[in-house]
Amino acid sequence: MLRWLTAGESHGPVLVATIDGLPSGIRITTDTVREALARRRLGYGRGARQKWERDEVRILGGVRHGRTTGAPVGIEIANSEWPKWEVVMSADPVDPTALLVDAGSGDEREVARNRALTRPRPGHADLAGMISYDLPEARPVLERASARETAARVALGAFAEALLEQVAGIRLVSHVVAVGHEQAVITDAELPRPVDIGALDASPVRTLDPEVESRFVSVIDTAKKDGDTVGGVAEVIAWGVPIGLGTHVQADRRLDARLAAALMSIQSVKGVEIGDGFAQAALPGSRAHDEIVRGEDGHLTRMSNHAGGIEGGTSTGQSIRVRAAFKPISTVPHALRTVDLATGEEARALHQRSDTCQVVPGAVIAQAEVALVLADALSDHAGGNSVAEARRNLLAYLQYVEERA
Repeated sequence: MLRWLTAGESHGPVLVATIDGLPSGIRITTDTVREALARRRLGYGRGARQKWERDEVRILGGVRHGRTTGAPVGIEIANSEWPKWEVVMSADPVDPTALLVDAGSGDEREVARNRALTRPRPGHADLAGMISYDLPEARPVLERASARETAARVALGAFAEALLEQVAGIRLVSHVVAVGHEQAVITDAELPRPVDIGALDASPVRTLDPEVESRFVSVIDTAKKDGDTVGGVAEVIAWGVPIGLGTHVQADRRLDARLAAALMSIQSVKGVEIGDGFAQAALPGSRAHDEIVRGEDGHLTRMSNHAGGIEGGTSTGQSIRVRAAFKPISTVPHALRTVDLATGEEARALHQRSDTCQVVPGAVIAQAEVALVLADALSDHAGGNSVAEARRNLLAYLQYVEERA
């Protein structure tokens, strides 16, 4: 079983991530994690913050000379902007007069850094968090609820993807299938594969279709021009997943349930579907399911993949397809109406710098979440203290599958 946690705040000194239960022998380096984090920083519609914040990564434990040791892995992602936030985000008490000094220069959003945030922003965790945790202002809430925390998840996802590939040959790909009202129509034959990862990274909106790319960029440009934000849909595809990961025997161990929960945990995600999802619900039963037949090689196969590679909470041996719907970013340049909890009066929510569209990095984050869930499911099914042992266990199981099917 894998266990993972993150800690830290958006403008704190570091984000910290830890994962326990990885076998020894996974090949990975600090550069592997850096590359994953660099991919998270890509995307058309990202805000100015990406230009100056940098992900300074250190692996603190659990890896020696490029291989995991079997011990818990600790990762630190330092915040290069920490000196600007050291007073307002200090863990220890500070002189109250220091918080009365305007921070930054010029831009009101920077000048106001030290001021108490008493006007909760609609669409954020601000109001519920302030009330639930009995906090006088929203700063402690928004700092932890911020999507900046997902950098730690992406770092963990790099380890999960390494485990999946090196034990089972499973590879993950993520792409964008909708931005605002514009959608891409993609057949099963056109789904991106691992060989397409470089091309997807090179696309500003993470798509392989130039015409779709143009439409997505236009939607983002219009939103930015209008002083607004726009959401979208990202899809993750896992290739090479064997039959049998997950289970039907307990609700909380069903693979589809775990994937849905993992994707819903990402900031801004408001919907998840697996396979054809909501479209499948509109089909008659005679067309909605994936018929089982004998392939030309004599092995069992499916006529379609409406189920997205999962039936009864268990992987079917087909590619796993999951989608996450991201709402438009809540920090809207058109400041939305709220109430100042310090005065009780109506006010406008503070607009801090943000992206116009987050669906491109959202796809990368979703890929990390899917990797973590699949890596845990693989560990449950073919676990071992080392990569070599896990491979042996998996190969024995796959031999049984070959004989049975």
